[in-house]
Amino acid sequence: MKAKITVLFYLRKSKVNNLGQMPIYQRITINRQRLDISSGFFIQEEKWSKETNKIKGNTEEARTINGQLEMMKAMVYETEKKLFMNQVQINFENFKNEYQGKKERERMLVPIFEEHNRKIKELVGQEFAPGTLERYQTSLKHTKDFISWKYNITDINIEKIDHAFIMEYEFYLRSERKCANNTAVKYIKNFHKIVNQCLANGWLNKDPFVNYKAKVKEVVREFLSEKEIFDIINKEFVSERLELVRDIFIFSCFTGLAYIDVQQLTSDNIALGIDGDKWIFTHRQKTESSTRVPLLPPAIPMAISERLSFFTSAYASPV
Repeated sequence: MKAKITVLFYLRKSKVNNLGQMPIYQRITINRQRLDISSGFFIQEEKWSKETNKIKGNTEEARTINGQLEMMKAMVYETEKKLFMNQVQINFENFKNEYQGKKERERMLVPIFEEHNRKIKELVGQEFAPGTLERYQTSLKHTKDFISWKYNITDINIEKIDHAFIMEYEFYLRSERKCANNTAVKYIKNFHKIVNQCLANGWLNKDPFVNYKAKVKEVVREFLSEKEIFDIINKEFVSERLELVRDIFIFSCFTGLAYIDVQQLTSDNIALGIDGDKWIFTHRQKTESSTRVPLLPPAIPMAISERLSFFTSAYASPV
């Protein structure tokens, strides 16, 4: 809907000066919202014409002030035209800022990224893992290093972030940082979250990621054979610390649990399943999903090992 703008001038009777003169105010109405601005001129009430919104007569004073009022009126429609030509939505706030020469505060990338990381840090242990914070901190470092490398500056206005910026950032990660494909994509994905935050807050009008496409390449992971697993089980280490590492690794092999999930296990996670055997009931941190894992025979010695103390009490007495 096209904004309706009207302009009129009036005397503000509540601000009479010591000489009995009243200030002339300009009232700009945009879709029923009013902006009242002083013209800087004062006159006696009897000189003012309510019908024509200007000073009566043809005196030099009248011609001078009326001319200035016409210029102020012309500036209103010039502002409207400027917003229209720049494809800026004409509403009260946009018009007011443009007319009064106020520019919206520049929003810089680094403080936005830092605030995002600060909030994650506050929620570590509740909604986020320490590793998540570490990844975003590394992403911020790469972003700052890229801006310095490419533009020789320490920060950049978010409005300057476009498709070319993203492509150059990806090139930087692959060439200067020597990141593999999936690692580079991961850092770009982290950066995309910051951009999405800016879009959601209305700080950006266009999504610079619209035409960007990146694919994660499938990684063929090597796996251990049964013989190799049991060779590790039977391996003797001179260090108790290495034996603990070995036990946790083997336990993960036979339960499918990640290290962070094993680290968080307690005796409360052990319970009898419907088959009468002991099961692990836990919550996977990465997927935020409940998991039930049977304790397979090869994993039981690891579970009852004194080195894995979180299971000792569970097996010391019947569940």
